[in-house]
Parts: sequence; structure tokens; C-alpha cells
Amino acid sequence: MKKELISKDMVDGQLVEQTLSFWFNNEDLQIRSPFPEYIRPDLKRTATQAFYVWLNGLSEGAEKELNDEMIGEKFEEILFEEGLKLVHTEDEKISINYPFLPRLSDVINANDESEKSVIIDRSVVKEDDVVFLLIKLEKVSDKTVWETKFELPK
Repeated sequence: MKKELISKDMVDGQLVEQTLSFWFNNEDLQIRSPFPEYIRPDLKRTATQAFYVWLNGLSEGAEKELNDEMIGEKFEEILFEEGLKLVHTEDEKISINYPFLPRLSDVINANDESEKSVIIDRSVVKEDDVVFLLIKLEKVSDKTVWETKFELPK
């Protein structure tokens, strides 16, 4: 059996639970969980299993090169990949792929900051080689529907 260079207790007790807590809880109002409640139990199980498969596949040399930050980033990567497999709608996929962007039902101000609008639809569109998030909004005051788009990070 391969010598355990990465402590299972460290991964279980700290990394996995802290990462799940960070992404599943909405305690920090600036970071909302992109993972719907209905997938969280399965996501915790599948992401943890996939992470251990990855860990067990590492050579001792590779394990020695890893640091806590790299291990944490890999678990987050797996968490998001597994989350995408479990959600049902394209909008949920947008939330997982772009967790910090505005979401359905969010209220935003128009350009002049005086007119509030509610996001009623979102979609990802590609124009040439550029990918955009297209947002449809409805003005609170008169229910006028309008849209805007912005380039998504690569």
C-alpha cells in the first residue's frame, strides 16, 4: 500500500468540510451558494468520492509536490464539475459556472441608478469567439422588459 503523504484526517476534517461549508452556506452575503439545496447531499458524496479517486491516483512524487492550496483548488474543481452533472436546468449551470454573477430574481439598478429591474431570464450566448451572458430584465415600475449582455470571463 502506498505511503499516505496526504493525511486523510486533514482532507476529511479540514479541507472537504471547510470547502463544502464555504460553498453551501450563504452566511457571507457577498458569496451565494451556486449549488441548489436538492443536489447538496449527492454532491457532497460524489465530489468527495471523485476527490479520493484523484488522491489515490497520485504518485508519491506528485503528492510531495502538492501543497494545501493546490489540494483545495483541486477539490473545488471537482466540486464544481460534479455539481454541473447533478443540476437540471441551464440556469442552474450558469450559476455553477459563474457563481458571482447576477441571478434570476435579483434586483438591479439601470444605468441611471434610479430605475430598479428584476432579472427574469439569463442565457449564455456566443458571438464569434466571445461568450456573453444575456440578461433579460423587467422594470419594477412599469413592467417593461429590456435586456443587456456582458462578456463572460474565460
